[in-house]
Amino acid sequence: MGQSGDLKNDSGRYGNIKYMKCNLENDFFPDLSKIERTDVIFFCSPNNPTGHAASRQQLQQLVEFAQVNGSIIVYDAAYSAYISDSSPKSIYEIPGSRKVAIEISSFSKTAGFTGVRLGWTVVPKELLYLNGFPVIHDFNRIICTSFNGASNIAQAGGLACLSPEGFKEVMFKVDYYKENARILVETFTSLGFRVYGGSNAPYVWVHFPGSKSWNVFNWILDKTHIITVPGIGFGPAGEGYIRVSAFGHRESILEASKRLITLLCHTN
Repeated sequence: MGQSGDLKNDSGRYGNIKYMKCNLENDFFPDLSKIERTDVIFFCSPNNPTGHAASRQQLQQLVEFAQVNGSIIVYDAAYSAYISDSSPKSIYEIPGSRKVAIEISSFSKTAGFTGVRLGWTVVPKELLYLNGFPVIHDFNRIICTSFNGASNIAQAGGLACLSPEGFKEVMFKVDYYKENARILVETFTSLGFRVYGGSNAPYVWVHFPGSKSWNVFNWILDKTHIITVPGIGFGPAGEGYIRVSAFGHRESILEASKRLITLLCHTN
């Protein structure tokens, strides 16, 4: 829609987007005291790519920040099924959030629906513009005008996933990918790398201080024939990191770990 403004090649940022830096120094949660007021705040937890799940206290800060600034939070909870600790799985676990937040989620990461495309959006009736008009009315008008709804096949698949038998199978797959993530974390840690994520998300965020993400990507590809994702691709704060995905067959994860240990241990 053109709201993001022009891309600034020197910084890799869009002119009208205010970036919330999330890195090791701030425990992968933005310092809200340094963030400018915006109409909309996009926030993903557990986060892609860092794998960090925001704590209850952190989300309370985010909700209060939105309340003070009159902002709407668009909360991406696509990876909530991977949360293993007490971190909230929904923004609506936070008091006051129904007045400031829209939550979106998907079957993509839990049930492997990435190509099928089926998700949902929660717009509380309590979410109002400053003039008191409900946001849900505008959202409903836009959706009904521009979208005819998910296909019957996709919806049938979603219903199957939510049946007792289907949900059990979905959570089995989630646990399967979480074990993959554990293997990857253990592998990179054993090689002496600083590793984050992997416990509440299917992604492992590996730090290479002082290195360019693309250089690390090329190095690992050249040495092991393993494809990772350069952190810079997720925004300026991702420089010096790579993202490693746990989505894969166990034999592929074990083979990747074997290659990393065999070919990188003597060069690290």
